[in-house]
Amino acid sequence: MAAGAGDAFLFEDAFTISNVDQSKYDRVARISATSTDNMTTMTLDINTELFPCQENDGLDVVIASSLSRDGSKEDEKGWKDVEKAAQGAEPSLADDYEYVCHGKIYKFEDSGDEGQTM
Repeated sequence: MAAGAGDAFLFEDAFTISNVDQSKYDRVARISATSTDNMTTMTLDINTELFPCQENDGLDVVIASSLSRDGSKEDEKGWKDVEKAAQGAEPSLADDYEYVCHGKIYKFEDSGDEGQTM
C-alpha cells in the first residue's frame, strides 16, 4: 500500500479469477473472482484490450473513495488528467496500479458471517 493511501481505501483484498465471459462485447469481459480467503466474491466488467486476464489469474483489488493519496476529494480532476500530469501534478493512487476503474458499485450484498458479494 502506498504511504498515506489508507485514508482513501474502503476495501482491499486479493482475488483469483474463476470465470471470464467475453460473449457479450468485443473488448470487455465480465469476470468473476473469489477472494483468497473464500469470503468475498466479485463480478466486474473489465476492458480486456487494456488489461488482458484469464481464469486462475490473481488480482489485488482496492476500492477507494478518492484517487488522492491523502483521501481528499478533488472533483475537478479526472483520474488521468494528462495535461496536469505533464505539468508536474501530484501523484495519485492510479499511478500504483495497472488498471483503474471509475464508477459506482452496482450491487453489494453482505451475507453476514458467510461472506460478501460485490
